[in-house]
Amino acid sequence: MRTRSRLDKQDSTLTGTHEKTLVVALAGQPNVGKSTIFNYLTGLSQHVGNWPGKTVEQKTGTAFYNGRRLSIVDLPGTYSLTANSEEERIARDFIIHEAPDVVVAVVDAALPERSLYLLSELLLLPAPVVLVLNM
Repeated sequence: MRTRSRLDKQDSTLTGTHEKTLVVALAGQPNVGKSTIFNYLTGLSQHVGNWPGKTVEQKTGTAFYNGRRLSIVDLPGTYSLTANSEEERIARDFIIHEAPDVVVAVVDAALPERSLYLLSELLLLPAPVVLVLNM
């Protein structure tokens, strides 16, 4: 198990691999820890706050895992893919129109039932979905 807060920072040019960068979208309701996970994976320090709507635009960072380059996208919080606010529109448009390679659905482990609707919508899309329960 890694003790650092980042994935492998090895440059893919050093390994001789030139595979496509995988785009990983972090999606979930407001205030479930998406930005904290983003900071952990990328080593960046996006400001996090303990209130809904803290992230109001998408942020992108890079991580490497097993020599593979990952583009991690921290999306604003959304309750569904039916956008009712500018933040939700940004998240929906990225997930639907930018077609990430993987969507990581970040869910509050204390209240997972609150995220079931968004999770069910994400599962209908072509991209694989990884469920992350966060405390």
